[in-house]
Amino acid sequence: MPYEYDDQNVFARILRGEIPSTPVAESEHALAFPDITPQAPEHILVIPRGPYVTFDHFCAEASDAEIVDFHRLVARVCAERGLTAADGGEGHRAIANAGRNGVQEVPHYHLHLIGGRRLGRMLQPA
Repeated sequence: MPYEYDDQNVFARILRGEIPSTPVAESEHALAFPDITPQAPEHILVIPRGPYVTFDHFCAEASDAEIVDFHRLVARVCAERGLTAADGGEGHRAIANAGRNGVQEVPHYHLHLIGGRRLGRMLQPA
């Protein structure tokens, strides 16, 4: 079943300028801005400008230029916000939820970059 993109989702509306955001970084193919409900001192969302629903959708259908640009923006945000695990940085967690079982709340691919403090275990044993 092909992915169906809802162009009225909150991130699509942010990209169109219908909802304000405060970008921390942007590039030709991606935008990074603070999460409105941060789970740590640093909680940045990075979204592609294209209409992709999940990480696997993005990987399967985005152009090489979109994929490289998105990931380079992630690296830039990590470096600028002190989230790298190199050069004295304390590291981060990158999370992308997908679909119902992944508890994806917005049907536009987005990567959460979370850091600024020690994080607990990602998942607890079932």
